[in-house]
Amino acid sequence: MTDSAILSVTPLGRPPWPTLDPFLFLVHHDDAYPRGDDRMGPDASLAGRTIGMDFAGKDGWRMYHGDVIPGFPRHPHRGFETVTIARRGYIDHSDSMGATARFGEGDCQWMTAGRGVVHSEMFPLVHRDRGNPTELFQIWLNLPRVDKMVAPHFTMLWAHTIPRARVEDARGRATELTVYAGALAGARAPSPPPNSWASRPESGVLIATIKLGRGARYTLPAGPASVNRVLYGISGDATIAGVSLAQATAAQLRPESEVALEGGAHGGELLLLQGRPIAEPVVQHGPFVMNTRAEIQQAVVDYHRTQFGGWPWESDGPAHAREKGRFAIHADGRVETPA
Repeated sequence: MTDSAILSVTPLGRPPWPTLDPFLFLVHHDDAYPRGDDRMGPDASLAGRTIGMDFAGKDGWRMYHGDVIPGFPRHPHRGFETVTIARRGYIDHSDSMGATARFGEGDCQWMTAGRGVVHSEMFPLVHRDRGNPTELFQIWLNLPRVDKMVAPHFTMLWAHTIPRARVEDARGRATELTVYAGALAGARAPSPPPNSWASRPESGVLIATIKLGRGARYTLPAGPASVNRVLYGISGDATIAGVSLAQATAAQLRPESEVALEGGAHGGELLLLQGRPIAEPVVQHGPFVMNTRAEIQQAVVDYHRTQFGGWPWESDGPAHAREKGRFAIHADGRVETPA
């Protein structure tokens, strides 16, 4: 690239989007769901959809693997973490540890799959009198070899605990930052799960959104030279070190350089993923991510033998009562609700 702050610019196709070590996977789900029916599914015809594998985006929304309620019924994971940022709508989580939750409207769930967990993520359409827009990011963060077989665990980052910062430029135009991991502009995220790569100070993990107002200028400070650093265009448009970055485009940055950002004619929003590479072999087979093929084969054997603890729920895609608020019940019985 002509500017030394940018290493490369990549157009993004359909998710999942490309990521760099220590990240494995990134999707942005943005669905304009209609009002909900009596079962919290779409109050609309499902004709023309491939139920069980509906990713086409017909009418602006998807059922994904759901057949009544949209979402992802039970499926296994081993060897990495999921970071699920629920910006709009709700997610009903249930898992093989007996834990369950409803979160959304700005909450984030950070789950360490470790040695193995089965979970479901369903998107209940709780509103019957209006639409149910649902938007989320799911990010997969790798675990180093030493932590791939730790006990499964999840941490809730409730919306009110996730720090936000507002920075104004010399002309009073604002940039809003939301920080889910690490620290930026004086905002420091809550602690990640204890065995996360992000829990190590030397990892340099930073997950944040940067929302630039129209024409707003913000300088992203330099980071550690050892990290990978990528900005993803989420909405609107922006310039990065003088290079235009439209929606559905990613820019890999030179981490040790500060980077000048500017919102476009309608402003723009960016997602920042940063982290020091784990720099270990990665062998992936669907929902399992290990270091060797033999470990992948063992993961498949273990899953078929144990179901990673079994499935204690009556359906493959459980959902909570429509009127249920946001909450989490952990495997040890601890109950959380947001303030």
